[in-house]
Amino acid sequence: MLTIPSIGLLTATALIAAIGDISAFKSAPELAAWLGLVPRQHSTGGKPALLGISKRGDSYIRTLLIYGGRSVVRCAHKHQDTRRQWVAAVEQRREKNITAVAVANKNARIPSGLEVLDHLK
Repeated sequence: MLTIPSIGLLTATALIAAIGDISAFKSAPELAAWLGLVPRQHSTGGKPALLGISKRGDSYIRTLLIYGGRSVVRCAHKHQDTRRQWVAAVEQRREKNITAVAVANKNARIPSGLEVLDHLK
């Protein structure tokens, strides 16, 4: 899990402690929703409206993931891999805080992180 950009020792141990049994989640996006990193939806008349993040789940872990996302956004211009190019593209369309939450959401959904957690149990 420490190989994922913006996830350090503190965030990794907090995730492992909070999640416990990884088999409770069917997929990686379900884990991101449990952490509250997905947009809230308010739909009416067949028109979906995406609001801010849902803020459900553990606020401490969500905060750690967002702070890690901010560090990736801040240093994205120094690297030229595909992930940093994605961050730069999102930052052109959105503001820095929204980009940081998008990076945190992406980090929570990385399948290798779930495989590592599954391997540790």
